[in-house]
Parts: sequence; C-alpha cells; structure tokens
Amino acid sequence: MQDRDLNEYSPSLSSTSRHLPCDHQLCEWSSNCKSPKDPCPYIFNYDDFENTSSAGFLVEDKLHLASVGDRTARKMFQAPVVLGCGRKQSGSYFDGAAPDGVMGLGPGDISVPSLLAKAGLIQNCFSLCFEENDSGRILFGDRGHASQQSTPFLPIQGSYVAYFVGVESYCVGNSCLKRSGFKALVDSGSSFTYLPSEVYNELVSEFDKQMNAQRFSLQEGLWDYCYNASSRELHNIPAIQLKFPRNQDFVVHNPTFSVSHHQGFTMYCLSLQPTDGSYGIIGQNFMTGYHMVFDIENLKLGWSNSSCKYTVILFGLIMENSISLF
Repeated sequence: MQDRDLNEYSPSLSSTSRHLPCDHQLCEWSSNCKSPKDPCPYIFNYDDFENTSSAGFLVEDKLHLASVGDRTARKMFQAPVVLGCGRKQSGSYFDGAAPDGVMGLGPGDISVPSLLAKAGLIQNCFSLCFEENDSGRILFGDRGHASQQSTPFLPIQGSYVAYFVGVESYCVGNSCLKRSGFKALVDSGSSFTYLPSEVYNELVSEFDKQMNAQRFSLQEGLWDYCYNASSRELHNIPAIQLKFPRNQDFVVHNPTFSVSHHQGFTMYCLSLQPTDGSYGIIGQNFMTGYHMVFDIENLKLGWSNSSCKYTVILFGLIMENSISLF
C-alpha cells in the first residue's frame, strides 16, 4: 500500500454526492433551517485547540473500500458516509495542521465507523497504526488481537461522546510518580500529547532529572525541554509509562522529536505540552509504533506493539487507497 496525496473534495464534482436535508435524522442543527429540504448545517468546536471551529453543510457521498481477510477474496465496496463540507474555518488547526481535512472517527452516530456498522459492513470498531515517517493506516471493523492490552472507555456525564480513558498512574524511566491519575482523551487528530498542568510539571521535572544533558528552550518557550544530545546520550532517553486499570501498561519508549538547529546540530525535544483543562490528551505522537484499536461496540481501547506492516492478515475494510492521518 502506498500513501497518496489527497485533493480538495468538492461535492459539485462528485456524481454520487448529495446534500443531507434538514429533515434527515442525522441533522442536529435543523432548528437553524428555514425549510426541511434545505442543506443541513453543522457547527463544530474542537476542544483540543484554542478558538478552533468548523462550520458548513453536511453532504452524503460514497466511500470506496476494499475488504481484507484471511483466505477470502478481496472485494470492493461503496459505502455511504456523511461529510461536513466546511465553509468557514477558524483557529490554528486550520492554518495548515490539517490540510486534507479531519475524518470523523468518534463514537457518535454520524462518524464513519458508526455509519459503516449501521450499514452492516463491519463490526463497530476500527484500528489505527502510525509509522515513524508520519504515515498511517486505518482498518475499519478490526478488533485487534486477543493478546493486546486494553482499558475501558469512560462516559462523560453519562454519555460516550469521545474516547476518554482513565490513567491510574505514570512513570518516567524506572521512577513511578506519586501523584494520582487523570482522565485522558485519546485523539489521533492531535499531533502532540497534553497533560494537566500539575501532572505535566511533575513528569517533566523527573524526565529532566533523568535526561542528564544540557537543556534548551525552543520557539520562545513553546518547547521548554529540548536537549542537544549526542548519540551516546540518546540511548539514555527515559521512557514514559502510563498505567491503566488491571495492570495494563502503555509505554512510550522515546517521547521526543528531533529538530535540526540552524547551527548544524540536532536537538531532541520532549513532545509534551501542559493544558489548563481537567483532562489530558493522548495524541498521535504517543501512538506511534502501536496498533491502536477503538472498539466502540465493547467500549474499550486496545493496543499492541506494531511496525504497521501487518504481516498478520486482519479482518475488516480498508480504504481503496491508504491515507495519511494527521
């Protein structure tokens, strides 16, 4: 499978596209409509990103998929999905962080996996796998492996509106810190990982202590924990471990990213940011090297180490052309 560049989607150029009318059961903003047959509007605010929102109209179109499975012939499918065509975007997320758009993968009725499951094409679950080169693989209907680790999703005010999990404790290297756990949103749409301020301060202090290398700050304090580390010192980068209920461990062996300095050397920055919110965000950078399974049907998150090459054939549906996820 090869990644491919994606072009801008235009409903007028698609022969299978149609506006979702305001009287459709999936139209949540029908109160803003003048007529039941008007295009259904949407407004979405992203909690992860300050002042970031998207507004436009919903359309229905066909998603081209191929089946994968052990000892089964490859079949092609066209499945109806609902898309939001943005007319007005705001915030930093739309200034270049997501040039190809945002795929709706949440547990709600309007998300891509939920619509595929409702059509009887898959079980209501999917998996993601991110490689070191920033490309990704998505497999709809994949429940993962029996040997994978897992933790349950948590409801927010009685509803499963997003993929929240409960982190019981956390460790840096061999040092497990005493502060109590926290809730975290597992969000592949976030490039980096964010921790509640108190958790962040304790964790980065311990990381800096174990790093044992000269520390720098980059981009006017945006990244406070950067190191001009030699190849020898890089072997000493401490892992970060998140501990979940039932002794389930999620280990990030190298929680840094590299930056080429203008003076010719390479710096390594801890890819964590603090947030004033009550919960953290586990972003794409922490998922790299893992086969992440979002089991909506059984309300749990699964994970296992993976090179994302899939030497074992999994059951489910894949995009006709694999995509890069941001």
